[in-house]
Amino acid sequence: MDMSWKDALEPIQLALRSVGAEVASPWFYLQFGIIIAAAGLAYAADTAIHARVDMSSLAMRWPLPLRHFARVMVKSASTAVFAVLMVISRIVMWHATWPSRSYLIAVSAKLALAWLVIRLVTSVIDNAFIVKLVSIAAWLVAALSIIGQLDWAADTLDSFAVVVGGLRISPLLLIKAGAVLIVALWLSNIVSNFIDGQITRSTDLTPSIQVLLVKIIRIGLMVVAVAIALSAVGINLSALAVLSGAVGVGIGFGLQKIVANFISGIILLVDKSVKPGDLVTIGDSQGRISAMKTRYISVAAGDGREFLIPNEDLVTQKVTNWTYTDKNTLVKIAFAANYDADPRLVCKLAIDTATAHARALKGKPPNCILTEFAELGMKFSLTFWIADPDGMDGVKSDVMLSLWDAFKHQGIKVPYPVRELRIRGGALPVESVVEVSS
Repeated sequence: MDMSWKDALEPIQLALRSVGAEVASPWFYLQFGIIIAAAGLAYAADTAIHARVDMSSLAMRWPLPLRHFARVMVKSASTAVFAVLMVISRIVMWHATWPSRSYLIAVSAKLALAWLVIRLVTSVIDNAFIVKLVSIAAWLVAALSIIGQLDWAADTLDSFAVVVGGLRISPLLLIKAGAVLIVALWLSNIVSNFIDGQITRSTDLTPSIQVLLVKIIRIGLMVVAVAIALSAVGINLSALAVLSGAVGVGIGFGLQKIVANFISGIILLVDKSVKPGDLVTIGDSQGRISAMKTRYISVAAGDGREFLIPNEDLVTQKVTNWTYTDKNTLVKIAFAANYDADPRLVCKLAIDTATAHARALKGKPPNCILTEFAELGMKFSLTFWIADPDGMDGVKSDVMLSLWDAFKHQGIKVPYPVRELRIRGGALPVESVVEVSS
């Protein structure tokens, strides 16, 4: 350790003696009472403001920066009112008595103003967890700076350090690196989202190329952000060789699936076997690809469900892509008719029924063939083309219902099996045969 416990605790002891002297003064209790009264007034004002102000219509005609500022101030009304009351109290006591007798009020005013500024800055961040983390960390730094203990806190955190592979790691270094890294990643995310929007609006690129470019740019910006953040806090990237080796071993043993899915995602984007908008069947899952991510693809089933399928499964398993080269889809309907019917009439009725459907392609006429003379009747296969596989089951249902109506009109029956039921038992030998015939 660079600093002994005695040296580290000495500033704390001095601060405690200073606080003890301050508490012994009657001015301390006056300031404390003013702070408590101001906090009560601020709370009451906050309740009244939120009850009377409609946030949805607040400053709608103002320019965007002013409207944003007004809404942040209204959301932080209690802090804003408290800061104003503290500033007024500080000014009054500054002129009424010695400045040192209003030191506690001055600190309270500065802390409240610092919190307002932090809330205003962090209001542009969408992630609630990041907002809380950044707000608390920034306010702690501001508080230490206001009371004059920031240098002591920094020196104390830097004194507890360890050396790993030539790299000196201390709590202060980790805090600095984390803060800079968060800012760098946030900025890189903004830039990547902007570029993503530009690429998505481009009509010259296919959906697969768009997704591939977005992923490469996003990963590249993240790598650059990490490198800049580490360099900004004075970390030599060459000193991370030991840590990078450990990370490589970790990837080899524990992150195999993640890396495999990432590489598989790149392969899928390059070979264009699947792309956003394709209708696919993977195992028992069928739907349209709605998104392609680094680790998985999202398949929307059309009934509110979305299947998240790992990229590796698409590379190693059988995938049916209904729209890979052609969206035209062949619909097959198998049905049967009894032997009393004319098979040529049956085929004609089936072809006319399929042709009459609105989604049947006119350029590819339907076809119906007799496939088998089965035990229960004649079996037929009706095929016709539609322009898009969406709603294929509904099309089949419509054609089969229309074919049923046509059969009824022509007196054609659909065969069903004949069953025999033999019942034996009772006091006397009884045998009955119940036949159900077509």
